[in-house]
Amino acid sequence: MTDPALAYTPATELARRIRAREISPVELIDHALARIDEVEPTINAFCLTCPDEAREKAVAAEQAVMAGDDIGPLHGVPIAFKDLTATKGMRTTMGGSYMFENHVPDEDAAVVSRLEGAGMIALGKTTSPEFGYSGFTQSKMWGVTRNPWNLDHTPGGSSGGAAAAVASGCLPFAEGSDGGGSVRIPASFCNLVGLKPSIGRVPYTGAVNPFDTFSHHGPLSHTVDDAAMFLKLTQGADERDVKSIPTLIDVPVPLPADVRGMRLALSLDFGCYAIDTEIEANTRAAAQALADAGAEVEEIDLGWPTENLAAFYTFWDVRYAYRFADQIEEWGDRMDPLIVKAVERARDFGVAELLDFERVRTVMWRKLAPVLQDYDAMLCPTASDPVPRVDQSDPDYDRIDANGRLHGYMTCQFNMISQCPVLTVPTGFSAGNLPTGMQIVGRRFDDLGVLRIGAALELARPWAGRHPAI
Repeated sequence: MTDPALAYTPATELARRIRAREISPVELIDHALARIDEVEPTINAFCLTCPDEAREKAVAAEQAVMAGDDIGPLHGVPIAFKDLTATKGMRTTMGGSYMFENHVPDEDAAVVSRLEGAGMIALGKTTSPEFGYSGFTQSKMWGVTRNPWNLDHTPGGSSGGAAAAVASGCLPFAEGSDGGGSVRIPASFCNLVGLKPSIGRVPYTGAVNPFDTFSHHGPLSHTVDDAAMFLKLTQGADERDVKSIPTLIDVPVPLPADVRGMRLALSLDFGCYAIDTEIEANTRAAAQALADAGAEVEEIDLGWPTENLAAFYTFWDVRYAYRFADQIEEWGDRMDPLIVKAVERARDFGVAELLDFERVRTVMWRKLAPVLQDYDAMLCPTASDPVPRVDQSDPDYDRIDANGRLHGYMTCQFNMISQCPVLTVPTGFSAGNLPTGMQIVGRRFDDLGVLRIGAALELARPWAGRHPAI
């Protein structure tokens, strides 16, 4: 049996123990691999593990510690990368796509090389829906991934395998990617911290279109400090991403956790969502904790139109059609049907639909900009409804009700306004032992601001001591 205390120790603390020679990288990697063996048959978080390579690197890491060598800030700590993220020499199937069944990248994504350069040891690749399309993690190739908190429910997507691996104690944190909430949704569904950095803060080197403004790499972790460490280590320019920001920000770890004097806006529904009563109560409780810690919290009416979600999905479909329209005839019967339908829908779109997307997000920004001018950040739920079951799908969850109110994910709007960093943090649980989460939306490029607020909430309402019984 593995040690629960070690399974849920944060990455920054594990690195400290390794430097102090309180635990060896070999012990730590062996423990993580044993934990994967324990839970993997139940949750299906990994599509690939590489135990022999990981143990070999752990031995080298231990030798470096014993020799007194200069080591990285996360030396010897385990990590896993999402199946969409390029890993040199390591099979990457793009979320279980038969088009990429035997694909082995010839270079690492920037986020991979930087985390491994900091001393982290890769244990494998985590499951994702095909091409990251869905908020449910399942694919024809790799099957269904389950939520460690309640196995009848999804961990979310598309970084669902990463979230399930961290939530079940296999890893202290994992890398994910976020094009419509794919870090924040599974973080919220699995009682984790998830960060969508400002666009360009962490280079996204795997995009077919390097001018894409939707896609971000981000961490899924138990603590805000671990999310901050991820940002500290992965930020900076990379010429493969034309949007990447060359100026580095000073990310202190541990973070300051003081919100005294800050003004925070609270938007429960954006003006267009129907919010579950337990999610509303948990969000209000988290906002009140920040108020008790010294922040001024005021509820606002953001006034976003219902059409914002339809506009997002129009552009989302066009992005997939741009990439896969020519492959549908050959591969369509082996692809996720949701992707095939998206490509088919996009064929009917014209210039008017694409220009309307720009109009809608302009309206959204003109309503959000004054809020972020008057307030340091905005608080809102990560999803309006409880975690869905594994036998459901996106159309069941992300929908409009008979009253014209939206339901489901409340994340994709901030990929339309991608300059704003967004941190999701746990807020408690709803019925059925299902986690809930809250987003902290920052001013443009103010990544440190959302991390500071998250750290203050973690201090006021610690969430890391409760773990799933798996």
